[in-house]
Amino acid sequence: MNEEFFQQIHRKQNQITAVPSNEEVSDWAINLLNLLYPERLTTPDYSVNEIKRLFLKLEKELIMIFNATNALENCDNEEYAKKFFEGVPELYRKMNNDITAIYLGDPAAQSEFEVIRVYPGFLGIALYRIANDLLKAGIPIIPRILTEYAHSVTGIDIHPAATIGEHLFIDHGTGVVIGETTVIGNHVKLYQGVTLGALSVEKDRANTKRHPTIGNHVIIYSGATILGGETIIGDSCIIGGNVWLTKSIPDHSTVYHQSTIKVVETKKIG
Repeated sequence: MNEEFFQQIHRKQNQITAVPSNEEVSDWAINLLNLLYPERLTTPDYSVNEIKRLFLKLEKELIMIFNATNALENCDNEEYAKKFFEGVPELYRKMNNDITAIYLGDPAAQSEFEVIRVYPGFLGIALYRIANDLLKAGIPIIPRILTEYAHSVTGIDIHPAATIGEHLFIDHGTGVVIGETTVIGNHVKLYQGVTLGALSVEKDRANTKRHPTIGNHVIIYSGATILGGETIIGDSCIIGGNVWLTKSIPDHSTVYHQSTIKVVETKKIG
């Protein structure tokens, strides 16, 4: 390795926007979830005053994260953090609706406690909702760190800029992909391996709507792929497993992939 190589690495270091480690950011979000949902803890026993103190501590930690992010060095980070925490009750309400949707939608769910404690769908959606609120407040980088952390631990990949309504149920979750400009209505159920993606990945289309719109009360079964910014799935539609869609579907439609399955009985020898 020659001197120019080392100089190249050094120049790149000087160009990087400083941001706290991914672990610091994700730990903050997990601590917030643990405070909102003591079901995630072993033996929670907080007084009301202690809960208030812990929320204030998390707000101060968020300010520190903002202050350590170069892209926010000229911003009123205390005001950003204050506004985020003012919105936490509404965030909590939406998360509770997601929990209810998962519990009522999955016959295997024994309790809401179980949903909160172990379901990857809840964790993926909850971290998305935190990230989405931060992104809407104008916070860069950090929302994407949160959703990529969620992706790494749940297998669910939701871009923080996606627009998602209430009562979302992601069952199983592994391999679900929801792209940046996706719009999802209320009471939607997604199974594993669903992709809501773009037809084009050309860079010059970055600021256009590239991902589909999903209406209310839609069920999308495992392995379905729905692509394109002009693709609209109407209300109360059912999209079957392994369907590939690049065109709009009217309300109350059922779409399924037709395949031929043959069972051949083999003769027993001897």
